[in-house]
Amino acid sequence: MRKLLGYILSPIHYIGFGLALLIFHPIQWVCFHWFGYKAHKRSVDILNWFLKGSYYLLGNTVTFVNKQNLPVGRPIIFMANHQSTYDIPPLIWYLRKYHAKFISKIELAKGIPSISFNLQHGGGANIDRKDNRQAIGELVKLGTRMHENKWSAVIFPEGTRGKDGKVKMFQGGGLGALLKKCPEALIVPVAISNSWKVVQYGQFPLNTFIAMHWEVLEPIEPGSATANELALIVESKIKAHLGQQEPLATEDSLM
Repeated sequence: MRKLLGYILSPIHYIGFGLALLIFHPIQWVCFHWFGYKAHKRSVDILNWFLKGSYYLLGNTVTFVNKQNLPVGRPIIFMANHQSTYDIPPLIWYLRKYHAKFISKIELAKGIPSISFNLQHGGGANIDRKDNRQAIGELVKLGTRMHENKWSAVIFPEGTRGKDGKVKMFQGGGLGALLKKCPEALIVPVAISNSWKVVQYGQFPLNTFIAMHWEVLEPIEPGSATANELALIVESKIKAHLGQQEPLATEDSLM
């Protein structure tokens, strides 16, 4: 039944999603070129509120839980499992006060209304996965901007989306590059569940009436742990929260 409803509701969702991108592209341009970073960021935040709202056109729901007393004005590296592109708008909207920047494929920085403009001018990192030197350079530049501006970042250490909701192995390379230039950053795991089900059948039809959930977990001070050790800690905490395993690593055991 959900798949059948997807044939009916997916076009409605895509129309809403696409209209938001088209409408906010010139708004972003004006905000960025006439009023600067703050206005541009605000326009991007509002855009992602609308993009998140388009999920409800499918009957899907968004629950974002953040019970952590996270500092504002200190760089934070949010590390999340990655299930679909539908992970991103809620992260941008609900983490907006932390100025969270994203690491994206360089291919996305061209040709997509609103999204490409923000990737070019929003302060994140656009990496070429085929050029390791370029990718590391972009991450180092992002870490520098985080340090200088007290911005945060969202990274998906699995490297690719999980198509069945199972958390893949976390890699520490991106985290290490950011910490190299922004060692004061706080590490914060974010557990995402059920967004993979939206694209369970592919891009069409989208799945319907899915309860998607994001939860910010307890922060981790980097201390003397290596990036790979920190990635293991975060991976185990997210897996434990999602019921995929018992915790395999703790901060005390690795520091």
